Amino acid sequence: MASSLSSIIDLSKPSLHACVASIAFNPTAWNIVARNEYRNKTITRIFGGNARYGCYFLALCIFSAGILRDSLYHRALLEQPKMQILPEPFNTLVPVVLFVLGQTFVVTSTWALGVTGTFLGDYFGILMDHRVEGFPFNVLRDPMYVGSTMSFAATALWYERPAGLLITAYVYIVYIIALQFEGPFTDMIYSKRASAQAESKKEL
Repeated sequence: MASSLSSIIDLSKPSLHACVASIAFNPTAWNIVARNEYRNKTITRIFGGNARYGCYFLALCIFSAGILRDSLYHRALLEQPKMQILPEPFNTLVPVVLFVLGQTFVVTSTWALGVTGTFLGDYFGILMDHRVEGFPFNVLRDPMYVGSTMSFAATALWYERPAGLLITAYVYIVYIIALQFEGPFTDMIYSKRASAQAESKKEL
């Protein structure tokens, strides 16, 4: 069992450790930072009370950390054992289709939500007027996370690194855990706004 595992993943590589750490760090850090922002407005105060500038700054941090994570993943893959996963021509077609679909979900969800909707603007008090129900949200509940996971899998298949598929499964688990914290908290923010609006209507 150990020998078969070592044939598909080299656990001794520092690049693998860095990759795994960055995957867990990103959603964990942004959840902590965003909740602190909601409660204490730390970033907003740094930007002189301008919540939108604060959100743009956080968006830049999240985007930059995502690029670093992807770079670490790519480096980790190249240092892992290579093995044919799919027969030709599927070894090329499947990863290409998977990557294109994944990036389509990521890009279109970002377009639909906008910068503040994508990058935790609701924690800054920048709330959307209504729930986005068009594509890709009419196909998937969390298209950005699903699309990102698909891209991880596509990259692993393209480079023929089975270790990448194990990392992809880990990515999916990390995202599922993150959603257990993000979803309810975001729902609470919008629920509070709805309650406040209902109260204000009663006063009128």
